[in-house]
Amino acid sequence: MITPWMDWALHLSISPGRWLDLGEKAVKDASALGAYAAARAFGGAPAAPFEQVFEDSRFKDPSWRAPPYDFYAQAWAAADDWWREAARPIRGMRKRDAERVAFMTDLALDAACPANAPWSNPVITQRTLETGGGNLVAGARNLLDDVSALVRDEGAARGAAEAVGDTLAATPGEVIYRNEIMELIQYAPTTDTVHAEPVLIVPAWIMKYYILDLSNHNSLVRWLVERGFTVFMISWINPGPEHRALSLDDYRLKGVMAALDAVSAVLPERRIHACGYCLGGTLLTIAAAVMAREGDDRLASLSLLAAQVDFAEAGDLMLFVDELQIAYLEDMMWDQGVLEGDQMSGAFTLLRADELVFSKAAREYWLGERDAPFDLAVWNSDRTRMPARMHSQYLRGLFLENRLTAGRFAVDGRVVALSDITTPIFLVGARKDHIAPWRSVYKLHLFTAAPITFVLTSGGHNAGIISEPGHPGRRYRIATREPDALYQSPDAWRDGVAPQDGSWWTAWGGWLAARGTAARAPAPSMGAPASGFKPIEAAPGRYVHMR
Repeated sequence: MITPWMDWALHLSISPGRWLDLGEKAVKDASALGAYAAARAFGGAPAAPFEQVFEDSRFKDPSWRAPPYDFYAQAWAAADDWWREAARPIRGMRKRDAERVAFMTDLALDAACPANAPWSNPVITQRTLETGGGNLVAGARNLLDDVSALVRDEGAARGAAEAVGDTLAATPGEVIYRNEIMELIQYAPTTDTVHAEPVLIVPAWIMKYYILDLSNHNSLVRWLVERGFTVFMISWINPGPEHRALSLDDYRLKGVMAALDAVSAVLPERRIHACGYCLGGTLLTIAAAVMAREGDDRLASLSLLAAQVDFAEAGDLMLFVDELQIAYLEDMMWDQGVLEGDQMSGAFTLLRADELVFSKAAREYWLGERDAPFDLAVWNSDRTRMPARMHSQYLRGLFLENRLTAGRFAVDGRVVALSDITTPIFLVGARKDHIAPWRSVYKLHLFTAAPITFVLTSGGHNAGIISEPGHPGRRYRIATREPDALYQSPDAWRDGVAPQDGSWWTAWGGWLAARGTAARAPAPSMGAPASGFKPIEAAPGRYVHMR
């Protein structure tokens, strides 16, 4: 990470205009900060020059407005203000270097935030006085527990092992098919009649499938079943070194296509609503394009949740992906056969270091609190591995070289064309998504003329999708682009569509029902034993328990 700073320093050194701008800003910010400090020292109550800092969740406690803590907050805000300006791209800099400088600047500023240290955080100071240091003792105990769990390679994942099949991934169903790459779960109906068209969900393989079947109150699977949909779910294997040769196309053929064949055997002559989440949505889109060119018309609709097909603007994760980084990962995976979950999770943690590292450490180690375990956190700890060959193909072919939308991604020796897809599409982006930025998700509009109903929901990559009805504060925008409509930019689309309160799930349920046959059918039996798809074991199956 030295190269971006060298690029920045070189171009700054030959940009006298930027010197002058930064010098002027430093004088202006320092003067405002000095005047504020002087007025406060003499008992005045001047307006804070960086009032916006108190809107940050780290500084919302009223004690931050009392001296000297208000000065700490204002000084940090002044530094933050100046460095954000200094880290802006300089004419002539490489785009990737400019983005990495901005990211590392943010990371350093978050690390230096006064909310992180006991001597500059009034909440920690007050808690220490009130408890006689008891919070520090509790924090030391928390730290010792975490280090011990790290050494023993356990911790939150242990909670996942205990919860899966009990309070998580608990929607009743049966595994009706298993191969070397996935299990297919059919969920038991809860209504006498069902929508004729089943729903097949393709989750990401980067984590376990049950983010879509969390607790009873926020399980997307349970919600669909209770509304009369017959739901099938792929549960991917957690690969080991013996799976090093699995390819991306193996995931398509032995995952998506094998699951479609099984669903068609259970419910013959029924079209299928296919739904993909994150990487599962990317793979499903590739499969749908191949199906379209081969005349396979089994898909009644295509729903893509926080899934990208174009990776030119793939968000902050691109900071960790270049030729050097991929070569390093490929060497590591060659030795190991897989990319371990822990080796991959660090990048995701850094994207939200202010919440997941610094603020969490202040709560647990200085305040002595423990974040209460909740379903999404338990799922997030339940990491999976990536097979070497598949992950290399994904990183190079899709993420780095963006072959899919550039017309250079081939299946069976023929280039995949997303323009072949004519199936109606329900596309969901999340406003705060750092992994699949919503504007990047929206770009599917550029590559197919199929009718697209686009939803922009509140929340991030996970919470924006797990957005059950009744969840407070949820909002979304929704509109449909018909095949003959002109293209709108994502920001123009957002500005032209009014937000509405509630969960996008209800809109999706209505959309799925409207794209099926009107008549409902009797609830199906589990599996199709006569066709070789008899129930093997109860959901959630075997693969989800693999560590």
